[in-house]
Parts: sequence; C-alpha cells; structure tokens
Amino acid sequence: MLGKRKSYYVENGIIHFAFEYGKGSLEVLTDNIVNVFVPFECEEHRSKAIEGEKSKHIHFDVQEGIDYLEVRTAKLIIRIYDNFMVDFYDTRGQLLCADYRGGREFVTQISEKFIEFLKAEGHEVPQATDKNYHVQAVKRMEGDEAFYGFGDKAGVLNKKNYDYEMWNTDNPAAHTEAFKALYKSIPFFITLRESCVYGIFFDNTCKTYFDLAKENKEYYFFGSDRGNLDYYFIAGDNMPEVVADYTYLTGRTPLPQLYTLGYHQSRWGYETSAEIRAIADKYRALKIPIDTIHLDIDYMDGYRVFTWNEKDFGRPGEVIADLKKKGFKIVTIIDPGVKLDPGYDMYDEGMEQGYFAKTPEGDTYVNAVWPGDAVYPDFGNPKVRQWWGEKQKYLVDLGVRGVWNDMNEPASFRGELPEDVVFTDEDRPCDHGQMHNVYGHLMAKATYEGLKKQDGRRPFVITRACYSGSQKYTTAWTGDNQSLWEHLRMAIPQMCNLGLSGMVFIGTDVGGFGADVTPELLSRWVQVGCFSPLFRNHSSKGSTRQEPWLFGEETLNINRKYIELRYKLLPYLYDLFHETEQNGMPVIRPLVLHYEKDKETWNLNGEFLFGEHMLVAPVVEQGMTKKLLYLPEGTWYDYDTREKYTGKQYIVKDAPLDVCPVFVKAGSIIPCFEPMQYVGEIELDTLILDVYPGEDRYVHYQDNGEDFTYQDGVYNEYEMTITKDETLTVRMLHKGYEKVYKKFVVCYKGRKNEFAFNGEKLTVWLS
Repeated sequence: MLGKRKSYYVENGIIHFAFEYGKGSLEVLTDNIVNVFVPFECEEHRSKAIEGEKSKHIHFDVQEGIDYLEVRTAKLIIRIYDNFMVDFYDTRGQLLCADYRGGREFVTQISEKFIEFLKAEGHEVPQATDKNYHVQAVKRMEGDEAFYGFGDKAGVLNKKNYDYEMWNTDNPAAHTEAFKALYKSIPFFITLRESCVYGIFFDNTCKTYFDLAKENKEYYFFGSDRGNLDYYFIAGDNMPEVVADYTYLTGRTPLPQLYTLGYHQSRWGYETSAEIRAIADKYRALKIPIDTIHLDIDYMDGYRVFTWNEKDFGRPGEVIADLKKKGFKIVTIIDPGVKLDPGYDMYDEGMEQGYFAKTPEGDTYVNAVWPGDAVYPDFGNPKVRQWWGEKQKYLVDLGVRGVWNDMNEPASFRGELPEDVVFTDEDRPCDHGQMHNVYGHLMAKATYEGLKKQDGRRPFVITRACYSGSQKYTTAWTGDNQSLWEHLRMAIPQMCNLGLSGMVFIGTDVGGFGADVTPELLSRWVQVGCFSPLFRNHSSKGSTRQEPWLFGEETLNINRKYIELRYKLLPYLYDLFHETEQNGMPVIRPLVLHYEKDKETWNLNGEFLFGEHMLVAPVVEQGMTKKLLYLPEGTWYDYDTREKYTGKQYIVKDAPLDVCPVFVKAGSIIPCFEPMQYVGEIELDTLILDVYPGEDRYVHYQDNGEDFTYQDGVYNEYEMTITKDETLTVRMLHKGYEKVYKKFVVCYKGRKNEFAFNGEKLTVWLS
C-alpha cells in the first residue's frame, strides 16, 4: 500500500504523485486511454508492445475533490485516492471501473491431510494461490461483467469465473479449458457490462496472473511478483472502439500478401523433396486450389537453422524453383535453438560476437532442442536481431516466401530455461524471467525486419509464441492442437479472443496436429478453416496423414468445395485485412463485438462473424447434421439457399456433412473472384459482386497484393452502394493502381449479369 497522497505535479501530460510509501503516475495519452504506473522495479516503461509516441497531448483538467484528485478528459473522469486507488467514470458520472477497497480473501480449498492423500495416490498437488502479489491491481466486480480477450487461452469465449497465467508454455498434453497458460501471453482483456465497456492492458512481461472473479465474486484482479504496475485503461462507447484504441496503442496487423490468404498444406513428416513434389502434383491433378506448402524441420541439415538437407531434398532451392513454376510458394520452419557445433557458421559467429544467452556466471547457456545441444540467441539485443534478420537472406535466396517460427516460447527438451539465465533488454542486462514472454515476439520482429530488407515484399512470418503487439510482425497459429472434437470446438472462441486481442492473422492446425483425424472431423474442420484468417492443414509424425484425398471421395469433395469457396471469397477477405490495418477490427469476430447490447451474444461459442457481413455457424459435434444457431437483429439470408430470415431468434439449420451454415446480412455486397487454382494463375480483371437485397454501402480495396507500394498510393478503392429502389452503383473512390477491373459480374436474386467498367462509374438496376 502506498499510503496517503502527499503531493502531485503535472508535466507533459503525466500527473506525478508522491505518496507516503512510494510514488506513481497517471498519464493521459488520449481522451480514452489512460496509463496507471507504479515503478516497483524500474523508473521506465520499457514496453515491448508499444512502439513510438502514442500520447496525443490532449487537454485535460485536474482539480481537487473532497478526498480525491479528479482528472477530466473529453471522454473520462478519473478519481485518484490515497493508496493510489483509481476509479474511472464516463462523463455522465457513471462508474465504469473501480479499485476494490477490501483485501483479497483466501479460502483454503483442501486440507493438509487431503494433500497427503493426493501425494500418496500419485496425483499432482494444486499449487496454492493464497497470496497477494508484489505488483497487483484488484478491481471491484459490479456483478454483470463478461470478460473477453487474453489471446489464445483455452476454453470458452467469456472468461468470467476463470483464472489464467501469462507464461508462454509448450505443453504437449491435449489442451483443455483447465489450462491456465498456452503459447501466447497477451495480457489484454475487454470487460463488457450492460451499460458500458472498457479494456485493460497490463504491460508487464514477467509471469502475470489474472483472476476473473474465480477467487471471489466481489472482485477480479491481475498481478505479478515482478516488474511494475503498468496498465492502460481503455474506454470506449462500444467494443469496436476499445479494440481500435488497443490496437492504436500496440499496433495493427499490416496488409499481407494475397497468396498467404489461400490454402496451405503442411506436415511434420515430409522427409524428402520427392514427397513434396508428389503432394504438389496430387493437388494440381485433383484440382484442389492451393498456394503454399510448408517444410518442417526435416528440410534442414541435422536440424541446423539456415541450412539445407541436400541428401533428402536435393540441391538447395531446386525443389522450390520447380514448384514455383506450378504456382506453389514455399514456407520453411526456423527454430531459435542453434546447434552447439564448432565449425557451423551460425554457432561460430554467435559465439564470437557473444550473441547467445548466458548463465549468471557468464558462460553460454546450453539446453537441448531438435539438433541436440543448442544455444539460444539473445533477441533482446538489437545487434542479435539485426544478425538474425540478415540470415533470412539465405532463405530468400533459396526462393522461400515465408518463415515459420516455432519452439520460440522458448521451448527446450531439458526443462524450462531457468529464470536467472541472462539476456539483454535493448541496452541493459535482464533475466529470462523478464524476457520469456517476449522471446517469440522479438524473434518475430527480427524475422519480419530481415525479410522486409532482404526480400522487399510484405513479409510472411508465422509464430507460435508471442506477446501483445506481435501482430505488427507476424501471423500466429494456436499451436499443437489434437485431432479431437473438443479442439475443433475450442478453435472458435480461441480465434475470436485472439482477434479481440489484436492478433488478427491467426488460425488452427486444420484437422489437428496430434492424434488421428477421422474423415468426419477433417470435413468439419476444413469448414472452419475456410473462414479462418490462416487456412493451414498441418499434422505430426506418427499421426494419420491429412491430405484430403486419403479419406475417400466424399471427404475429398468436401475439402475441395470449401477450399474453392475460400478462393472465391479472397477479395472479401482481403478487404477485411485492409480494414484491420485501418482500425484494428479482426477478421473472425464473436457476435458480441457488433451486437453487445444483445445479451444472447455474450456467450456464443459455436458461431462467429466473418467480417460484419457474413455469419458462420459450423457444426462442431460428432455425428450432428443439424445446427442450432442464433441470428442477431436484422435480416439475414442463407448463403446456400438464399432463404430469408428475421434476426433476434434461434433457428435450427439442416447441416449434412457437406454443409457449413453461413448467413449473409441484408444489403451486403460480397466481392468474389472467378475460380482459380492459386493466386497468380489468372488475371484478376473481373470482380463478381454477390448482392443481397437491402440498403448499404461497401468499399472494396485493390492493389498488387505483394509489395509496399500501396503505402504510396498505388491502390484502387471502389465505393459500392445499394439503394431502396434496387439500384447498385459502383464508383471509383481512389485510382492509383493501373490494373482497374475491366468488368463486374453482378449476382442478384438468382440472376447473373456481366457489365463492362469504364474505370469511373457503373450503375446497375438490379430489378
């Protein structure tokens, strides 16, 4: 406790406080974003998530209250009390969030006698959590809260009554909702109440803890034994505003290359170039669209990073060049562990420059991963990141189009790295306890910046581990899931919460990484994958192979159907990524994001929005051929049958194995491409407009899908409007890209008509 407030002063948008037993500060960054800071460990923020100046230097008022100091912005009233208790109100005086005035209450769950029984039977004894953390904020529950976000945490969409840890963890066991930690640490959450909504980002890279009223229904809390109390309160009139402000703070997903939004095939177990060639040829022969094949660790020479296994994969880059002629792009895996191998250039260079993590005694720290004894690059050191980035040239020169970072929690085979292993925090020493949660984040940053410099195109980086702000540099997947129906069900809330947490370009291993997939499970999973931002089938050695032709004609046809649908919807998906770069909105969205006033949406785990215009309700239960789903307010059309439905009701939709229920909002214009086998196969000079009755405005975005020239204005924007009298107008809003569409194909009420486009305006009378 900091005790009574003694004094304060205001400087550069920051209110500095002196208390009896310490100090703190409150910084007003924008009308909606306020930082609360207590320097328990260091005087600086040293954020890894927030880069660049985020303060807008707005005007705010400060005045003394009865027993508090009041700060007013255009959107918030903040009252600061003794002990640095901070309460937040809107400008009408409605309480949004208040610090809890009582102490935490610890209740012993099990007796010492029962603990002895557990030990005797060989059970794991639950760790006691009955302690106050050195760094801690306890917030009062008002009773109507729902909680969303937290990244890739397992379980359901609404996290109320659960507790979690932020500690990037590679746990090979089948994930359940009881898991407190997985691969990613994103300490941001959104609190939704019936009358308000806000977000909190606890920017502490050490191991942190969150309890969402599980310990006590009177409060929720977050804390850590290390670091600073450093959190950002983010207000908003609605959930999209909170997401927009959080991503303003931590960064937004940049526009990806168009091909990355196509279909990806991967497996840990493709052990030769002949196998890769056979997989590629089979996809083309069966006319299943695909852009990308991923090479797992076997392509490397003895699992040494930035090497090539010539024995099994032929001359370096040859198979990549050959497959490029057939439209394939190759993504290769890279792990952080560098083989301890004198004479190997990566090891020798890193040792000479002191680029690897060290023991407290100053020796290079050694653990083990795939190559055996291995050392760990110190990615907190800017020189190490630059060195690692330059090494991407080896892959670029081979023709590699993307880099897949794995094992970067960091994972290790001889136990977790001790917390006292020495790393660097930019310009000072730090330990693994401080670096662990941002290790994957900094590896992704090094990879992104290296690829951008070496290749020039928009980098495609995938990561397993990350932290808040990683969305600026990398795509992510949810890690080593299993071929279990429970993991398919879990995929929807996981991806929705990742999107709300800023990580927009995400997906799951379609079919499941471990265990053995069934034809039915793969068929249902590819239907979810079709609408996932990252659409990749991936599996592990020792499990059933998951190429779609291995399960019979029915499974093959279902896979082809939904992969073809994915390619049809590419321009709509690309528009969603353009929107993401502008305002942070995710691609895959829980219904509550747009319908927060409808409490029926608060706990929907089995359906999601694909953008704002399409609602997807996959079947995720074995043997089910019907789907109970909720349609929110408005008018909706069945994507397959065009049947019209009124919203704010539950319906039962027939969903045989080859059907994923999809609904489209009235007035929507869904841009589509003509059929293709891969991006680059055909000239994209025709845009199909799938138009639904109603009134609306839609803006479609177009560029070359590859480089950064769009940032200099080399893009086109088309404004499309539907009016009440069933008139569709297409008007060029911005013309900067030479390849303007030559024609539009308009699909409306079962009719399909083609129209030439003059590059300026088109008017179509739909009726």
